Amino acid sequence: MTAQLFVVATPIGHLDDMSFRAIETLKSVDLIAAEDTRQSIQLLKHFNIQTPLTACHDHNESHKIETLIEKMIAGQSIALISDAGTPLISDPGFKLVRAAQAHDIKVTPVPGACAAIAALSAVGLPSDRFSFQGFLPSKSTQRIAELERLKHETQTLIFYEAPHRILASLKDMASVFGADRYIGFAREITKTFETIKKMPLHQLIEFVEQDHHQQKGEIVLVVAGKTDITDVTDAKLDEIMQRLLQDLSVKAAAQVATDLFGIKKKVAYQRALELMQQNDE
Repeated sequence: MTAQLFVVATPIGHLDDMSFRAIETLKSVDLIAAEDTRQSIQLLKHFNIQTPLTACHDHNESHKIETLIEKMIAGQSIALISDAGTPLISDPGFKLVRAAQAHDIKVTPVPGACAAIAALSAVGLPSDRFSFQGFLPSKSTQRIAELERLKHETQTLIFYEAPHRILASLKDMASVFGADRYIGFAREITKTFETIKKMPLHQLIEFVEQDHHQQKGEIVLVVAGKTDITDVTDAKLDEIMQRLLQDLSVKAAAQVATDLFGIKKKVAYQRALELMQQNDE
């Protein structure tokens, strides 16, 4: 078989999320290029994978590419893995994949866990349109500038964040996006202390401040896109609210309207209550 580059997803926490195909691929290739060989060797030991490892990370990828390409041209297949999840998603590998394609080497994905997609699937924010933004800048001035660039986006936004910056980033988001913007918070996904929440930014800041454990581990933030209520007429809002009230309680209808249009929950509840009373008259 012609040599290939396999891009292999690995678990982000729970080892049972390792697919049979991923295990067989890692066993069958000639070499595994890993972001951190010290961490990856533990995964390989767990699944009794004895394939040789070589390091391929941010600091050596440019220099390592030529060697890896030569091996594949010579007929050796290579698997690319990151420390956890899907390679290239805020992890090294893009340069290697691009170089393989330039040399007509087939690149084959072996899909699996991805923290960004796992978080999006569980926080309950719109998932039909979303944008993955990776890590925000570490300095507040640069972070705020990036958030300002994104504050009018209507699609859901996904970020990774380091635990030591989580509070500062949330506060910057609140100052730029508004304290009432809904946000999903997914920490330590698939691990023992997994936490998944959805609430307005001001409530999440309070939650994280009060529980220091929420400032540890791997964190994904899923931010609701901007919804401009001025684009929705009062008549249109009432029409949608009336439809919601056919199937939902006043409280549930108000919550849906809040999520859809960015209305304050008290305002949405009051309007839903008025419409329900009108319907009963």
